[in-house]
Amino acid sequence: MSSELEPRSGVAAPRRSVRVLNRLAGVTVLAGALVAGASAAAVAAPRATVDAVTASAAPSAGTDAATRPPRTTHGPCAYTETPDEPAARPVPLPPDPRRTPDRGTVRVTLATNHGPIGLTLDRAAAPCTVQSFLHLVRKRFYDRTSCHRLTAYPTLSVLQCGDPSGTGEGGPGYRYGDELPTGLPPAPTDPTGVRRLYERGVLSMANAGPDTNGSQFFLVYADSALRPDYTIFGEVDAAGLATLDRIAAGGVAPTAEDPAPVDGAPALPVDIRRAVRSHHHH
Repeated sequence: MSSELEPRSGVAAPRRSVRVLNRLAGVTVLAGALVAGASAAAVAAPRATVDAVTASAAPSAGTDAATRPPRTTHGPCAYTETPDEPAARPVPLPPDPRRTPDRGTVRVTLATNHGPIGLTLDRAAAPCTVQSFLHLVRKRFYDRTSCHRLTAYPTLSVLQCGDPSGTGEGGPGYRYGDELPTGLPPAPTDPTGVRRLYERGVLSMANAGPDTNGSQFFLVYADSALRPDYTIFGEVDAAGLATLDRIAAGGVAPTAEDPAPVDGAPALPVDIRRAVRSHHHH
């Protein structure tokens, strides 16, 4: 899996644990990249402008991974095993029908300890992503998991979830390709025009570089500036945004190194008790 974090030019950061890097991402100038599953070996992120919504990789599984090639589904989504990043919770590869549903919306509710977060998934925007997400919901992959990361930068305000290990290093044991948004307006906070507006209410996938989507996702609770490198596959409803606002108001948990962080574990722990699909909507 690619270890590059956005942006891709500049001097590589010193090697350090991915957990620490996730906490530091974006500290210096503009925050803005959501990384999921970066290889722990070398996280290339220029310190000056780290932009990261990251999901980092689990430790290597060892030599067993080399004994056979990773399995890949045969449909248009090509979900591919990641033997070097085993699943944080056992789950099979998603179904991959030749005709992946690409119309209509699906409702999913995340029942959390702070209240419900209702999601409307958009099949037309990201059919393979919606199919994978619904598969993980059906397999109860997200049940009894915590949301490990809250960011509170002026330019990056998200809650990141979807790792059963709660560390930011876990995934489903497979990856799949990007379904990137087009036509997003430029972020008003970015004079270079490189970053786009990920609006309040957007539901998007975290990644570790091109085509490394897994299970980690992020919920945008205030307009954020990001390179358009993150698949948008739905939106959060009004009740869900109220829940996110309560979580965000609690801030980020202080640490010994940083008594007032803007990126790290939520001060109010967030537990997804159950993720449930509603069958009342198209």
